[in-house]
Amino acid sequence: MNMSAIRFEAKLFKIGSWTILRLPKNASTMLPSRALTMIKGTINGFVFRVALEPDGRGSHWFRVDEEMLKEAHVQADDSVSFEVEPTKEWVEPDVPEDFKKALTGSPKAHTLWMDITPNARWDWIRWIRAVKTPQTRQKHIEVALSKLNKGIRRPCCFNRNLCSEPYVSKNWVLLTPMQ
Repeated sequence: MNMSAIRFEAKLFKIGSWTILRLPKNASTMLPSRALTMIKGTINGFVFRVALEPDGRGSHWFRVDEEMLKEAHVQADDSVSFEVEPTKEWVEPDVPEDFKKALTGSPKAHTLWMDITPNARWDWIRWIRAVKTPQTRQKHIEVALSKLNKGIRRPCCFNRNLCSEPYVSKNWVLLTPMQ
C-alpha cells in the first residue's frame, strides 16, 4: 500500500448468512465518493479487491466472502485491522442469471453492455437488484434492455449513495446486526 492507504479497525458482523464489514465513518470520508467505490486492500496479509457499497448512512460496507474469511483466518465478531486504498481498476460485477439470459437474447443491448465501463455495469446491476418483488425486478430487467437497446449507458434516477442490496438492507439503508 502507498501513502493514500486508509487504515482502520472494524468488527465483522453477520446479517443473515452474510459476513459484513462496515467501514468506520472517519475511514469512509477519506474515500473519493459516497457512492460505490472500488478499493484494494489487505486483511491479515490477504490481498483483496472489492467494491464498497454505500450503507445509506454516509459510510460504506462490503461482504466478506468465504475465500477472504478463510485466507485471512477471520470470522464474524472478530475485530480486524484493515488497510485499503481506492483504485480505478474496477472489478467486473457478477451478472445475475436472469439478467444475463435477457442480455443474451438481445444482441444490441448485449453489444452495448460489453462496451460500457465496469462502473456503468455495476450501476445497472445495482439498479436491477434494488427491488423487493420478482415482478419489479423483471420490470427493471425489461427497462434496462430497452434503454441499452436505445444506447443509454446508465440507469437514470438512481441514487448511487444508498444501499441497493435488498438481502442486507431496508429502505436503502444497511441493516445493523441487531435487526
